[in-house]
Amino acid sequence: MSMFQLAVQNMKNSFKNYISLILSLSFTILIFFNFQNLIYSDAFAVMGEHNQSYSTMIVRIVSVVLGFFMVFFTGYATNVFLTRRKKEIGIYVFMGLTNQKIGKLYMMEMAMVGIVTLAVGIVSGVLTAKLFQMIVMALSEITVDIGFHFNLEPVMITAGLYLAVYLFFICQGYVNIVRSSVLKLVSASRQNEYVSRPAVTLVLETILGIGILSAGYGLAIKKGGQEVLNNALLAVILVIIGVYFLFGGLLPMLFQGMAKNKAFLYRRERNLWVNQVIFRMRKNYRTYAVVCVLMLCSVTALATSFAMKNRYENMVHFRNTYTYQLLSSRTDLENKARRLIEKENDIEYSSKISILSLEEPKENDDKNKTVQSETQYMLLPWSQVKQLCDDVGLDFELEELEDTELVEAEHLYLISLLTARSEKKVTLLGKEYNQITSVNDPYLGYLQEGMTFYIISDAEYERLKPLGQELYAYNYKISDIHNYKASIKALGTLVSNTEDNYTARIVTGPDDLEDDVAWVKILYSLGLFMFIVFIMASGSILFMKLYNDAFEEQGRYEVLLKLGCSYKTLKRSVKRELLTAYALPFLVMAVSSYFSVHALENMMYESLTDVRLISIGVIFLFFYFCYCLSVGIYLKNAKIKRVNF
Repeated sequence: MSMFQLAVQNMKNSFKNYISLILSLSFTILIFFNFQNLIYSDAFAVMGEHNQSYSTMIVRIVSVVLGFFMVFFTGYATNVFLTRRKKEIGIYVFMGLTNQKIGKLYMMEMAMVGIVTLAVGIVSGVLTAKLFQMIVMALSEITVDIGFHFNLEPVMITAGLYLAVYLFFICQGYVNIVRSSVLKLVSASRQNEYVSRPAVTLVLETILGIGILSAGYGLAIKKGGQEVLNNALLAVILVIIGVYFLFGGLLPMLFQGMAKNKAFLYRRERNLWVNQVIFRMRKNYRTYAVVCVLMLCSVTALATSFAMKNRYENMVHFRNTYTYQLLSSRTDLENKARRLIEKENDIEYSSKISILSLEEPKENDDKNKTVQSETQYMLLPWSQVKQLCDDVGLDFELEELEDTELVEAEHLYLISLLTARSEKKVTLLGKEYNQITSVNDPYLGYLQEGMTFYIISDAEYERLKPLGQELYAYNYKISDIHNYKASIKALGTLVSNTEDNYTARIVTGPDDLEDDVAWVKILYSLGLFMFIVFIMASGSILFMKLYNDAFEEQGRYEVLLKLGCSYKTLKRSVKRELLTAYALPFLVMAVSSYFSVHALENMMYESLTDVRLISIGVIFLFFYFCYCLSVGIYLKNAKIKRVNF
């Protein structure tokens, strides 16, 4: 029998062992292919060139993340299965095969598995491409007619990346086999046995892990200015390192402590499953850490997608607070504009407010003999802002201001890195004011997007009035916003006929914002997909690990059954062991997610508690499903069954 025939025979005989590897890697290929296909399709063309460019860029960024994940997941999966097959492959040494020939046999076998996996992934991706695009567009609330178009580029990119990564790892496996001794090959599946480590070492690692993790949590929720971005990036690194040390130090210390507590250990089936967890902790704690980080990424991705969706909707509401706005130095335009608008539209609400335009020239630059540009401030009296909110129906919770206090009424940004919103000093015409907070309520709608407004006390407004120019904003919201064009011409005539003064007109249509940031809706739908991908990845990693661990325990459970351990006892032990495997990373993720989501809340000024709890609930249900599935498969693979004597 040739080496190729032997490889084919091995693959046929062990195909059921490869099913989880093929399915998990095929799913990764399917997702990556669909994102690549989204880039090369014309699905985004309907959004316009600007939004298409941003949407494509977002998909490319997500594809890079998925590419790194594919590298990691492929490496992890092939390494797990190499360990699983080493003992079986090592038997060929006794048949006279050299390590080089065994390595070639492994490469041929894995190459066939890789080709099958790639074929399944690509075919599944092509069949689901249209459905994937339809789901993305439906979640994004973008109407587009999607047809089936086959593009070769996504296939080539996906196949090229996967084959390069897969070839690298099977070559790595070949080198591993060639350099392994016969003993290592035969006993490879047992080489992850946990060796008891000194308590001092575990305590130091635990303290280090908790300290690093706490530092990451602190940076994640720390408020500030431009340094917030650097804090967030550093927090991500610290949390990943902290989780690694936590699982490598705290968990072994806890379980070793359980094993030493005989009163605890010898009750029920604890002796079986606690020692089994300790036995595998040396290698499995890395798996727990990776799974925890992936789940944390999934929660953060979902929270980000909902935060961006909410912010987009708030920005639409912000800009569409008013349909028509007039900014003028005249005080008699309110009723004139109202009568013109009411000829074609019903006015839902309206408001009027005084605005003090204050210009503060900067000092001369004597060295360069130049004068720097002036700084313009727009000031609003507190009482008129309060009245405007009553007229428009906005919430107003600002307490009456002191003469040395002010509040910034800022534009609603898509995302802000400035999380410290108070305790700032603002100087106007030589007087220093304490900015007690900043708000992004749409008091002035579209006007608020292009200018900096400060709310000050009424007395201070009157004091500064002689030093600036007082303007008046007339704001109107119509009932049928889609009929906004009907009154544009009449208001334009009003503006052109108003002489010897400053008067400007602003008209906001219902689709104005969508033309600018419609790509945010794509980000929302992709965030949902990333949430699903990361959850399935984390569950698959644990499932795959436990699936293969079961084969290694066949001999152990066979002995226990023969020694008189009942099937019921062993089943309870297995259930507790697997429950520990799923519960440990889940609990650490649940705690860590509070800080990651809270950091996002600071930047988005959104409450995301409900999203976090829902995402944790979804992960819990998925993990519970994986746990129930793992128990049955573990019992089957470990050959734990009732023994008849």
